[in-house]
Amino acid sequence: MKLAEAKQQFISSWGAFGTQWGINRTMAQIHALLLVSTEALTQDDIMEQLSISRGNVNMNIRDLIGWGLVDRVIVAGERKEYFTAEKDIWKVATQIIRERKKRELDPMIKLLAQLENVEGDKKDKEVQQFTEMVGKIKKLGKQADKTLDLFIKADENWFTSSLLKMIK
Repeated sequence: MKLAEAKQQFISSWGAFGTQWGINRTMAQIHALLLVSTEALTQDDIMEQLSISRGNVNMNIRDLIGWGLVDRVIVAGERKEYFTAEKDIWKVATQIIRERKKRELDPMIKLLAQLENVEGDKKDKEVQQFTEMVGKIKKLGKQADKTLDLFIKADENWFTSSLLKMIK
């Protein structure tokens, strides 16, 4: 398979995977393009290579910057904005986990904590069933939260980070 074909297949597949990870296809395709590009790209470059509109590029680039996966790059003498993706896949994975935790897990745990304090007769079977189930889900969520925190902090811990990178 030639490089151009392989790049196109990677970008297309990364886009399809993105929809399964909870982000839109175009955002994932732009991320994939920037991952495999050797140089920083302009919005025009991205529009041309992916055949998408300027508005679509602009909106998704902003989201990728918000996720901490893409950075603006200043090129001396150029007025256009250039963009590049973080190339360290360990950092990419850590940042995605950090963002998904913040957007999904943290609000769920907060909601479950509120729901656990439901009003009603604590001896009532429905109240007991509800609070028991909410408590179990909250406990699982907190365990997941602790595990993800360890994973995120592993990057800061030289030994753990080195160990995890060795198993890659």
